[in-house]
Amino acid sequence: MNDSVSHPSHYTYGKIECIDFILDKELDFPLGNAVKYIVRAGHKHSEGMSDKDKAIEDLEKAIQYIQFEIEHLNGKR
Repeated sequence: MNDSVSHPSHYTYGKIECIDFILDKELDFPLGNAVKYIVRAGHKHSEGMSDKDKAIEDLEKAIQYIQFEIEHLNGKR
């Protein structure tokens, strides 16, 4: 199933959809976004970027959201 708004293919491959995992684990915004970017790394394509560069960008975004969570837990955010 590919619906670019409700069920994008870069989140729906595999046995469960990314959003269902995030909600089931009751992840907050930073951790939910980190999971989202990890899940789609290597699966979302972007015009004007190589697949490798897009995967790297998504993983860097995941790291950023994990850093946000660490800062929040340390009272710095």
